[in-house]
Amino acid sequence: MKQGPVSLAAHSGPQYLREGIRLVLSPGLRLFVILPIGINLLLFVGLIWLAISQFSSWVAAIMPSLPDWLGFLEYLLWPLFVLLVLLIVFFSFTMLANIIAAPFNGFLAEKVERVVRGEDNAPPFDWAELLAMLPRTLGRELRKLAYFAPRALALLVLSFIPVLNILAAPLWLLFGVWMMAVQYIDYPADNNKMSWQDMLVWLRQRRWQSLSFGAVTYAALLVPLVNLLIMPAAVAGATLFWVRERESP
Repeated sequence: MKQGPVSLAAHSGPQYLREGIRLVLSPGLRLFVILPIGINLLLFVGLIWLAISQFSSWVAAIMPSLPDWLGFLEYLLWPLFVLLVLLIVFFSFTMLANIIAAPFNGFLAEKVERVVRGEDNAPPFDWAELLAMLPRTLGRELRKLAYFAPRALALLVLSFIPVLNILAAPLWLLFGVWMMAVQYIDYPADNNKMSWQDMLVWLRQRRWQSLSFGAVTYAALLVPLVNLLIMPAAVAGATLFWVRERESP
């Protein structure tokens, strides 16, 4: 069954994510989110177990050692470093989940683009097509990892430097917001054969729209269990972002 193309009027970040949720829950696309959600659920359970067993030691490892006369500051700094550990753990989970689910996310982005362009309201699931995308999508994820790793490493080092590590939490947050935009909008960009560097330039030209989408996605992914649906919804929302921002006048 065909449907007309969606309106190409540009939206805000929250609107793109909201429409992404609606799209992945639609009958024609539900099948494409079952596998990514299953993968993310397994990773989420493993992460929760690891975080519960190691969380206190991680916080203790990065908390600065203060002299006795400044001991009262520990009560002020402790929430900040708890937040820092949470951001690092969450960010690590999100990146790992996206690397593992990359072929499914790229496949979903391709199907969503067909739907929002009005080409096909219920595209078929094809294992052969999914497997054919595997080398390209994994290669692109490695490119993302090469972009992410040195920057994350620099922030991780900063997290262990006394005094300066107070800046680490807001910098992790800002970097995470940007990476959410990069992570998800890259799926439709890659499907349309846009190079990595050109995709980054395209995002920087729409910096505020990109950060708006990245921020609402980042916030939604912080909600346990809800984040299992948000990941495929972010793929759909990013694809809508791609189509509308490229084709709106």
